[in-house]
Amino acid sequence: MPARLLIAAPVAVVLALTAAFAAASPAAVARPAIPPVPPAVVTTDIETPVLYDDDEGGNASGDDPAIWVDPTKSSNSMVIVTTKEGGLRVYDLDAQELQSLLALPAPRADGVNGRYNNVDIAYDLDLGEGPVDVAVVSDRYNDQLRFFAIDPAGAAADLPLREVTARELPFLFSADRNEVGSEQTAYGLAVWQPTGQSPVAVVTREGRTTLATVPLVLGDGVVGYEGVATTHFPSSFPLPDDTVWTPCEEPGVQPQLEGVSVDQRTGVLYAAQEDVGLWSLQLPLGSGEPTLIDRVRDFGIHAEYDPESEECTPIDPEAAGFGGSALEADAEGVDIYYGPGVTGYVIVSSQGDDSYAVYRTQGRHEHVGTFRIAGVEGIDDVNGSDGLAVTNRPVGNYGRGLLVTHDEPETGPDVDSERDATNFSYVSWGDIADRLKLKVSTTRGNDPRFD
Repeated sequence: MPARLLIAAPVAVVLALTAAFAAASPAAVARPAIPPVPPAVVTTDIETPVLYDDDEGGNASGDDPAIWVDPTKSSNSMVIVTTKEGGLRVYDLDAQELQSLLALPAPRADGVNGRYNNVDIAYDLDLGEGPVDVAVVSDRYNDQLRFFAIDPAGAAADLPLREVTARELPFLFSADRNEVGSEQTAYGLAVWQPTGQSPVAVVTREGRTTLATVPLVLGDGVVGYEGVATTHFPSSFPLPDDTVWTPCEEPGVQPQLEGVSVDQRTGVLYAAQEDVGLWSLQLPLGSGEPTLIDRVRDFGIHAEYDPESEECTPIDPEAAGFGGSALEADAEGVDIYYGPGVTGYVIVSSQGDDSYAVYRTQGRHEHVGTFRIAGVEGIDDVNGSDGLAVTNRPVGNYGRGLLVTHDEPETGPDVDSERDATNFSYVSWGDIADRLKLKVSTTRGNDPRFD
C-alpha cells in the first residue's frame, strides 16, 4: 500500500457550513418558491455508434469522454471514451470509431481484466523519447491508474492509443487485492498540470467521500505514480432546522464524488458529490477548505433506504429541504470551458433531470444558466448523462469549441430497446454560448500548450 499524506477536512468544512447556514434563515435557504428558468435547448445531429452492455456487445457501457486536441491539425482531434468492462473507444470528429481497446489485465503480478471508469488527457509528457500526450484512465477492478500514449499518426492505422502503464503500480485506496474486491476503488479522475511541476492525477473513490492527488512519475517509456495524498469530503451536513442531514445511501456506502475537473490556470478543483452538490477546492491539498458552490434540489430532505426496492424514500413527503434549483441528483460529469481573459465556466451534468448547469469559474461561482440537448435528424435526445468533456479550441467544424456528453439510455430508432444501450453525443459549444449568452474564446484551453 503506498505511503500517504492524510489531510483532514470534514470538521472544518462542517463548521464552515454551519456558519453559512446560520447566516440565513431556513426560509432563505429552503427550496425556491419561484420555479427556476426553464433550460435552454440546444441540438445535436451527431453521435457515436451504439454500445451494448452485454456479452454480444463486449460488456461495453459508456461512461466518460475526453477530447484530445491535435496541436497541428485540429481536424485530427479525437474523442476518447471509457466503456467500463468494454475498455476504451476512440472516435474521430465525425463520431466514427477509430479504435477499440479491450480492458486487459493490469501490468502487475495479480492483475485482472480492467474496468475503465473515467478518462482525462495529460499533455506533453517526457517519457524519454520526446513529448507525448497521454490518456489517463481510472481502473476500478485494479484500483489503479492506466496510461495510454496518443499517437496521431497511428490513427490512420486504427492504432492511435498504446498502453504505457508502468508495472506493479500500487493500489490507490486498497490495502490488498482482497480489499480491491469490494470495488470501493478508483473512480472519478482529472489531470492537473501545474506550471513547472510534474502532472498530478486527482482521483475519487467509489462509495466513499475520499479524494486523492496522485503525482505522476515519467520515464523509460512508461508512466507511473507515487506519493498519494488523500482528503475526505463531508458525509453529513448541519441544517438550519437544527437537524443533521446524511444523504440516503445503501448500507455501507457514503455519498461519493465522481465528476472532477481542475482549472489549469488557478489550480482550483471542481468536484461533484453526486447526492450533495458541486464543490470547489484549491489545490494542492492543504491549501484551503472545500466550498460547497451549489446543492442538489433534495439537499436536506431526510430519507430512509428500502432494501426491497433499493430506493430511498423521504420520511416526510412534504419536506421542502434546503436545496438549490439547478442540480437534480445525481450531480455527475464536470468540466471547464476556458473563456477570454480570466473568465470561464464550469459545466455539470444534472443527471436526475437530463440537463446541464453552468457556473462561472470566478467570483462566487454564479449559476449562469442551464441547458438540455435535443436530438435532430434522427438522433435522440440526450438523457441521464454521466461524464462530459468540453474544449474551447476549434476542432474540425466546431469553430467555437466542442462539448461531448454521455447518453444513457440511447434510444435512437435503430437501437435494440431490449439491451442496455449507451453512446456519446457531440454538441457545438458555440450554440450553447449563444443560448446562454456566454463569452467565447479560442485562445486558451485545458491543453497547457495553448496560452
